Amino acid sequence: MSGARSGVRGTVFRGATVVDGTGAGRYRADVRIADGVIVEVAAAGRASGGGAARTVDADGLVLTPGFIDMHAHSDLALLREPEHPAKVTQGVTCEVLGQDGLSYAPVDDTTLPALRRQIAGWNGDPDGFDWDWRTVGGYLDRLDRTGPAVNACYLVPHGSLRMLVMGWANRAPSEAELDRMRELLAQGLAEGAVGMSSGLTYTPGMYAGTGELVELCRVVAGYGGFHAPHQRSYGAGALEGYAEMVEIARRSGCPLHLTHATMNFGVNQGRAGELLELVDRALDDGVDLTLDSYPYLPGSTTLAALLPSWATEGGPQATLTRLGDPAARERIRYEVEEKGSDGCHGVVTDWATIQLSGAGAPELAGAVGRTVAELAAEQGRTGTEVFLDLLLRDELATTILQHVGHEENVRAIMRHRAHTVGSDGLLVGARPHPRAWGTFPRYLARYVRELGVLTLEEAVARMTGRPAARLRLHRRGRIAAGYHADLVLFDPERVQDTATFDRPRRPAAGIEHVYVNGTAVVERGRTTGARPGRALRRTERGAEAG
Repeated sequence: MSGARSGVRGTVFRGATVVDGTGAGRYRADVRIADGVIVEVAAAGRASGGGAARTVDADGLVLTPGFIDMHAHSDLALLREPEHPAKVTQGVTCEVLGQDGLSYAPVDDTTLPALRRQIAGWNGDPDGFDWDWRTVGGYLDRLDRTGPAVNACYLVPHGSLRMLVMGWANRAPSEAELDRMRELLAQGLAEGAVGMSSGLTYTPGMYAGTGELVELCRVVAGYGGFHAPHQRSYGAGALEGYAEMVEIARRSGCPLHLTHATMNFGVNQGRAGELLELVDRALDDGVDLTLDSYPYLPGSTTLAALLPSWATEGGPQATLTRLGDPAARERIRYEVEEKGSDGCHGVVTDWATIQLSGAGAPELAGAVGRTVAELAAEQGRTGTEVFLDLLLRDELATTILQHVGHEENVRAIMRHRAHTVGSDGLLVGARPHPRAWGTFPRYLARYVRELGVLTLEEAVARMTGRPAARLRLHRRGRIAAGYHADLVLFDPERVQDTATFDRPRRPAAGIEHVYVNGTAVVERGRTTGARPGRALRRTERGAEAG
């Protein structure tokens, strides 16, 4: 049903327990939708029906706004597999793309091939795919022509801007280069992007100084957008990295959204409170700040991300050349084993915590699921030797899990008043992180029902109303008359993530119905194949267009 838009006219959800996305208490109601919007919210048994063609018995079920994934890596998945079962089966109705400073718009004919190689571990690099856009507007148009199952917002990626203007140069931009980055950023925002992302542990974004980011964030602020940084360290320099992002927000006047806001590695165990104190001081001083996190301990990225920054100067081909040079390999070994690579957040790499989750080369399939330490022991080699040779053989496409998180930090951060939910889910690889399929039901099952870390109302607000406010989406993220009919109906006693690290592509249990723009994409727990989603662009004044 490519491009479906109409849905069933006049559906009524009877007797639902409504959690409306504002954080207010739940209540029982009938909710009627028609022509893609909520047209009536009435006391249970009192909805008019309005000639409804369909009634859904929602007794004992919870009806919420559609879930918003504030940190998604579905940039190609929405175009290649637009039915998007990984997200719709967990209740996601909108995703934020263009994350971590690297994505496919804006690009040119020179940067696109390098970008495809650099982030193949995030998104794949499909043969025969039609890359028929070069601008942000062109990418959003392609989304609309494809008709994905969910809505999508886009962030202009700072690393892609820098690549277009400066290549992989490890230096500050000239004034002319900075002006060109401003122009490209303004163009992307005018074409509908909701803000800018940055990836400050990835090349070439990591070469940017604070002043460069301040100048670009001033452009973002002028368009009513926000800055979503993958900051410089989540390990030894985590607090300093967060403080820099807050300083950029203060100096630029740009709203700040701290993506995958974690305190990882042994150096940060039990230190979430220090991050939250920094966040509270900023909020109390008037900084417009939100953050997101996922409800798991391991992180996930590419294996190449662990390399020191100097080893990745010049782009992917230059990196591969260095990986074959004995002197460069020894320098890398020293930094990852003894000093602490900036690519590994300033922490000495523990190869027992690095588990392969995917590989591009078929001959490496047997290594997926193993740690680098296990492979090294089996081969009688050091972990660093295995690491470097894997990167060479797989041409940087290997993805990993990093087992570096702490439960007490995860729980403390999700309780914070500025918290929203982002999966950071990678959808490629033989054994990707289960957060791509399980983030939202895991919050509802583990942290609401089982542990009581959050109330149901608090969790839903973090998944719906709060992210919608950050994105400045018009009439989304709340159950109220006149709002778009992005809705999730689930069983609060049965909702459960079933995706595991061994079987990561398993749909959630207990998610009964999911509607996007008034059309059912999940009915009775099964995907319908409908594709009613679209790109949610922002006008210059910051309101959703269309």
